[in-house]
Amino acid sequence: MTEELCGQSFSKSTVSVLCKRLDPIIEAFCNRSLLKHYPFVIIDALYLKAREDARVRSKGLLIAQGLSEDGHREILGFQVSDSESETSWNEFFASLKRRGLENVDLVVSDNHKGLVKAVGKCFQNATWQRCQTHFSRNVLDKTPKRLQPKLKELLKVMYDAPDLASARTMCNRIITELEGKASKAIDVLETGFDDVMAVMSLPLKYRRRLRTTNSIERLNEEIRRRERVIRIFPNVESVIRLIGALLIEQDEKWSTGRKYFDMSDYYQFIHDCKTKSNHIAA
Repeated sequence: MTEELCGQSFSKSTVSVLCKRLDPIIEAFCNRSLLKHYPFVIIDALYLKAREDARVRSKGLLIAQGLSEDGHREILGFQVSDSESETSWNEFFASLKRRGLENVDLVVSDNHKGLVKAVGKCFQNATWQRCQTHFSRNVLDKTPKRLQPKLKELLKVMYDAPDLASARTMCNRIITELEGKASKAIDVLETGFDDVMAVMSLPLKYRRRLRTTNSIERLNEEIRRRERVIRIFPNVESVIRLIGALLIEQDEKWSTGRKYFDMSDYYQFIHDCKTKSNHIAA
């Protein structure tokens, strides 16, 4: 590209040396102190291929996105691991907590077993919100194709319910509709209802954006767009270098752009809840 545009080319070794200048910048970003309060944390993972010990191996890229007290989204951190195991997630969450992440109110993720166990262990006082998009796929996968369009509409009505009682009523209606036709789908729905509707504990204005991992999924698409060009990273260091540079850039856009939420209503809601609880206790 430089040869075509500028009439000068660079060797691979020169490009490599230049790229390595990113390493201290990315290291500083990954180890920075998290000084704000992040009540909402959205978590996801994707897999990339990298060469390691003369073999091509699948690597898990663990990413945490936080919604800060000032209403902006931030990349809290990322980690390249051998797998998406409970141990890997525990290590990742421990590193976030060492850097200052605390008092998380809501964690949003899919239903990966290792991830869910690590969330329960590391964020004991937080509510876990199971991603509704992933949950819908889980229910639909257990449903005959002829029933899927109607079920998809009913699930949307359940998710959009104004309160938990209305959502439960719709859930019961869905179970009645599926009775004798999709017993496995009913099992998934009944088992996952409380977790998938956990977001109902928040004020209405915050629910839609926090009921799925869609915001971080769009970030994953940006990562995939660049990863597809490379296909196989030459080593793990190059994964950290490229993805780290991308995430720093995204973090800067989010933190200097429009607010994702106006958090004043949320903190007023928390204050009112504490006041009511103290009043009842007294």
